[in-house]
Amino acid sequence: MSKILDIIYRHQDEKYGDFIAKLVPNVPREQFIGVRSPEYKRIVKEIHNEAEDEIEGFMKALPHQYFEENAVQSALICEMKDFDKCLIKLEAFLPYINNWAVSDGLKPKAFEKNHERLAPKIKEWIENPAPYTKRVGMLFVMKFFLDKDFNKEYLDYAAAVRSDEYYVNMMTAWLFAEALAKQWDTAVRYIEEKRLPEWTHNKAIQKARESYRITDEQKEYLKSLKISSK
Repeated sequence: MSKILDIIYRHQDEKYGDFIAKLVPNVPREQFIGVRSPEYKRIVKEIHNEAEDEIEGFMKALPHQYFEENAVQSALICEMKDFDKCLIKLEAFLPYINNWAVSDGLKPKAFEKNHERLAPKIKEWIENPAPYTKRVGMLFVMKFFLDKDFNKEYLDYAAAVRSDEYYVNMMTAWLFAEALAKQWDTAVRYIEEKRLPEWTHNKAIQKARESYRITDEQKEYLKSLKISSK
């Protein structure tokens, strides 16, 4: 057992493993050690006491066996401040992400002030056939590009997505719901023009109407745009 895996096991809570496995149903129960969310900060702090080659060896040892190893890998990537190194580590990791809980934890510090350098990767990731790479691409649009650096093209990429994967379609709906809250005038056109698949279209409306950032008038208008199932 590696030193880092040993650190993770020291924070094990098997009952929590049973719980989290139910929330991530596409990952087998035996791949969960069982670590509560607050423990990851402690785990990462302990990992930073290890030698750099030990950490590097862990991050290169892909694919990992356990969900928690992937969660720790995500946390270590998020802490990186050098954009180029962070991007290399993320792109090496993306093909091995296999669930929403790991993908959605990604918000690298290195990307927060480097939107211009991150932007060219967004289209590439959203168009990638791997479902969780696609999900991460849209997640980063939602986290980094719906405010001052917003560009309509990001929504064009997401609107073009056609997938049979539930977690891809849910991410698309979530992104458009957020876009409706932050960039109403642009985002609502995608709904008016029915540019999303029916399920995603209706789910985006549902999630937007649940938001306190959408006015009552906007919610009623979105309700009128819902597609009725035949």
